[in-house]
Amino acid sequence: MHSEACNALRRQGYQFITPTSSAAVKPCMWCKRALRGGDMCYKAQFYGIESHRCVQMTPTLRCNQRCLFCWRSFEHEVVEEEECPPEVIIANLQRAQKRALAGYKVSPYVAPERFAEALNPTMVAISLSGEPTCYSRLPELVDGLNREGYTTFLVSNGTRPDVLGRCRPYQTYVSLDAPDRGTYLRLCRPAEDYWDRVLESLAGLSWRRSAIRTTLVRGYNDFSPERYAAIYQDSGARFVEVKGYMYLGYSRNRLLREQMPEHREIREFSEMVSQHSDYFIKDESPLSRVVCLERDV
Repeated sequence: MHSEACNALRRQGYQFITPTSSAAVKPCMWCKRALRGGDMCYKAQFYGIESHRCVQMTPTLRCNQRCLFCWRSFEHEVVEEEECPPEVIIANLQRAQKRALAGYKVSPYVAPERFAEALNPTMVAISLSGEPTCYSRLPELVDGLNREGYTTFLVSNGTRPDVLGRCRPYQTYVSLDAPDRGTYLRLCRPAEDYWDRVLESLAGLSWRRSAIRTTLVRGYNDFSPERYAAIYQDSGARFVEVKGYMYLGYSRNRLLREQMPEHREIREFSEMVSQHSDYFIKDESPLSRVVCLERDV
C-alpha cells in the first residue's frame, strides 16, 4: 500500500493487519465512549450490541463510490494493495484491537473489568471504510468470523449483489441513499452506474436478517419518502435505519454544515415512510439522529 496514504491513516488511528494490505481495525467513537462507561452506540439500543466489545474493521479500503457524505478521505486513496487472507485477518483481529485500545488500560475512567471485556470482543462490524464486497474473499472471511463465535454485521453499498448473496453474516446492511437513479449518481458518484445492482441487492434481503440504511443529506436526497418506502417495501428487509448526515471528517470538504438535518426532520421523514409502507417506528436515537423502523417478517 502507498506509504503516504498508509501513514495518514495510521495518524487517524487505523491499525493495519499487515504492512502491505489495507485490511484494518479502528475503534469507533462509541467503542471508546462505552469503554469509559459512557453512552453506547444506537446499535446497542436497537439490537443489543455491546459497543466496547465491538471491533470495527474492513478487509479493504478500496471503494467503487465517492459518496459526498462519506467521512473518509478520497485524498488517501488506496491504489495498489495485496489482499490479506481471511485466516490472517481473523488471527490478528484481537491483537490489532488491543493495540488500538492500549492507552485506555491506564485511564482512571476505564474500569479494569470493562477493559478486559473490550480485549475479548464478541462482535465484528465490517464497516470501517471502503466497500467490503471489493474484497474477493469476503464470504470466506464472514464464515470464518462466524465459526470463531463472533456476531457479524456486514455493511455494504449494494453494488456487488453477486458477492453479497454469498455472505452469511448475522445481519446484512445495505445502503439506499437515493429514491431514484439521478439522485444516486449525483450523491454517491459511483465508478459506474450501479443503480440496478443496488436494487438487486436490496431485493435479495428478504431471506436474511437485514437492514437498509439511508443517510439523509438536506437538499440532496431528503425528498420523496413514498419512493423510498416503495423500495423498502419491495426489499423484504426487516429493519430500516433513516439517519441524518453528520458534518464530520473529510465530508466537510464536500458539504456544508447546513446540509446536516435535525433529528426532528429525520423523525418526520420516517413517519411519512411509515405511512406509505408496512414499517413502523421501532426506536430512535436523537443523539445520533437516527430512527429505526421495523416490520413483521
